[in-house]
Parts: sequence; structure tokens; C-alpha cells
Amino acid sequence: MNAILLMHCPDQQGILAAVTNFINVNGGNILYLNQHVDNEEHVFFMRIEWNLDSFSIPKDRIAEYFETLYAARFSMVYSLHFSDQIPRMAIFVSKMSHCIYDMLARYASNEWVVEVPLIISNHPDLQIIADRFGIDFQLIPITKENKAEQEQFELDLLKKYKIDFIVLARYMQVISDQFIDHYPNRIINIHHSFLPAFVGAKPYHAAFERGVKLIGATSHYVTKDLDAGPIIEQDVVRISHKDNVRTLVHKGQDLEKIVLSRAVEKHLQRKVLAYKNKTVVFN
Repeated sequence: MNAILLMHCPDQQGILAAVTNFINVNGGNILYLNQHVDNEEHVFFMRIEWNLDSFSIPKDRIAEYFETLYAARFSMVYSLHFSDQIPRMAIFVSKMSHCIYDMLARYASNEWVVEVPLIISNHPDLQIIADRFGIDFQLIPITKENKAEQEQFELDLLKKYKIDFIVLARYMQVISDQFIDHYPNRIINIHHSFLPAFVGAKPYHAAFERGVKLIGATSHYVTKDLDAGPIIEQDVVRISHKDNVRTLVHKGQDLEKIVLSRAVEKHLQRKVLAYKNKTVVFN
């Protein structure tokens, strides 16, 4: 079993030595270490993973020791994870199936270490996918009048299923600020453009009218600022004068599912560290 520490703090001398020493003197074997210094913000970021087979501190007391000896001393903000803790993911969908199919294929083939016990939708169209994969499908239509009530029902379901994070796989509903507060930096969205360009309901039509040569997709954490949360992954695909709206949609949807799955994978691997409205994504 391994432990993974994600942390950031004001940049100062001795941080790396202190953390690695904590692991070494207690019998841990460091497997991966990635660090980054933001020289503009003067902030130190690090992800470190080590094996616990010979570690002298019991698993349930590592956070306590680390907090007392180092976190307070260096003003660290950190999270500690263990490889035997399998994340539980809920997927929110509407009518489009390309993203959810890609994720569930990776899940079913054991490409990802994750559990998917719940799919929530505001439309019945994709229940067949949930049934095919043996996942509970909850149809929860949302209107302006019932939004607060329905979101509370969703939160109760997420708690019942012990959900760790949520993926919006082309879920065509704006989530309320109150809902987001329950899952800070734990709701991942896919946006159908290379943000911030061509936002709106028909980005491919707008791109086509503009005659662009690239289209893109953006995956980000959801915040209270609509489509403006910390970006995890982006990519683009080249197009030409030969493309029309139909081929743009095809290329765009293909890119969306790839970008979303890359973002989810990085999150599952505990390689994303959100700071303010940006992310540090470790290799």
C-alpha cells in the first residue's frame, strides 16, 4: 500500500528536505516525487508518493504526525491519500452519450481504479447505458421551480452512495452554488470549446461561421463562476475549409471524451492540485 501527499505552502528553504526526511526516518520508500515553484506567487507545490510496507507510523496516525511536525511549521495546505482507498464516482448526464460511454469503457476494462455506483440524469435517454453496465440510474428532472428540492435529493443520493467526486458528462444543467459547496474541486466538467472562446449553446456553429482552423475542448473543476473553474486538461484538433458543421461536431465530440477522460484519470491518480483558480497537474 502507498501513501500520496499533495501539498502547497509559501516557498521557503527546507521544505523538500523536511518532508523527505519525515518519510525516510520512518522507514518509508519514496516512489515518486514531483515539485514545482511558482515564482510569481512564491508558492511551493509538491506531490510525493511512498510505500508503507515498512513505515513505522500507523496509517491512521500519519496525518496527525505530519500536521504536528511539518504542516503547521511551514503553513502547508495538504491532503493525504492511500492507494487502498478506491474513489467512488457519480456521473451526471443528459442526452449525449459519447463522454459517458468512453468513461464506462475505461471503468469496465479496469483501466481506472474507481467505483461507479450511480448515474444521475435529468432525461431518461441514457438509462439503457446504466442498465448495460449494471449501474443505478436515477432520473431527476429539474425545473426552475423544483431545483432546490431536486438538488437536495441528489445530495442525499450522493451521501447514500458515499460518492467522492462527480463528473458532468455533458450534463446540461447549471449546478447551484449551494450544491457546489458540498464538493469543492470535486466536480469535473467538460466544456465543448477551448475556453474562453466560442462559449454558448452552439459553439461549433459559431466556429464554423468564423472559419477557425482549430477547435478544442476544456475540462475543469466546477466553481461558482460558470465555466471559469480551474482547468485540468485542454486539447485542440485541426480543421480545414473541407469541414462542415457535421464534421466539426464529430471531431469536437471525439475530442471532448478524450479530454474529459484525461482529466478524470489525473484526478483519480491524485495528480491535480488546485490553487486559487489554477491547477498544478503533475506528470
